[in-house]
Amino acid sequence: MSQPAPVFDGSAQMRAIRTVVENIADTDATVLIRGESGVGKDLVARAIHAQSTRRDGPFVKVNCAAIPQGLLESELFGHEKGAFTGAHRRKPGQFEFASKGTIYLDEIAELPLALQAKLLHVLQDFGFSRVGGHGVIDVDARVIAATNRDLEQALAEGEFREDLYYRLNVVELRIPPLRERREEIPLLVSLFLARFNAQYGREKQLSPETLARLNSHAWSGNVRELENAIRRMVVLTDGEQAFEAVSSRGRNGHAPVVLPSVPIGTESLRDIARRGARAAERTALAEVLERVQWNRAEASRILKVSYKTLLNKIAECELAVPGRRL
Repeated sequence: MSQPAPVFDGSAQMRAIRTVVENIADTDATVLIRGESGVGKDLVARAIHAQSTRRDGPFVKVNCAAIPQGLLESELFGHEKGAFTGAHRRKPGQFEFASKGTIYLDEIAELPLALQAKLLHVLQDFGFSRVGGHGVIDVDARVIAATNRDLEQALAEGEFREDLYYRLNVVELRIPPLRERREEIPLLVSLFLARFNAQYGREKQLSPETLARLNSHAWSGNVRELENAIRRMVVLTDGEQAFEAVSSRGRNGHAPVVLPSVPIGTESLRDIARRGARAAERTALAEVLERVQWNRAEASRILKVSYKTLLNKIAECELAVPGRRL
């Protein structure tokens, strides 16, 4: 049987998760993985699959937030020829591709309610029909779901079905943020450094000062943010200096909001407060957009505003997608 990834040995929290993974891997119990964006939910899902009796079968990941809602049902369950305009041939869905393996439903909370109902029936009856079809196709795939949202709040607001919640939540794994398992940082840095040195043909080594900064950084973007930071240090000659500048800008890596000085008496206290709020809003918006690599849909979910409001705020703050991105 395959061994879990080495990061499972990095902290007491992850070792506890490894124990659960080992206990449930050889079953077909549905698993719900919860945690902030970037904590490593994909890693845990893949570890469950690798430890399971289905490890020789496919591991199929579906990001429920990345597929337009109008296409999600067809993507998950497939469609028959002529089921809708443009359906020129039969198309199997991801549940069929995952047969004898594992299907990983990432961002499960983004499923629309109608599809939540269909997924519930799939989990109850182990069968489904393609869009436009009538024959029942048997499901032979283990289901792992993941979310970074507060499902209890979604339940209270009627955005997530309670019956589906309990059907998915047979085994729940909560992955703590990286700031709560700092002892993993040296191991993760070593793994990422080796990976990117091999990928880009480099022999980058990090200074003791950089390693200390990496250990003390807040990592609001969790493992994903750390991974991207190491990638930049490997590919850029001034990568370490750039990280030093970021880490020295203030707590949580956020640049402090600096207001331009104004002559005393030219602005009211209310005007100063309003201007400060705008500057703080711009700083927060820029940080979130950078963290999600300018995925506006993801940013709107994190900031809990509508997509239209987010676009308006981006325009008001005069923010633009950087011309070059790693």
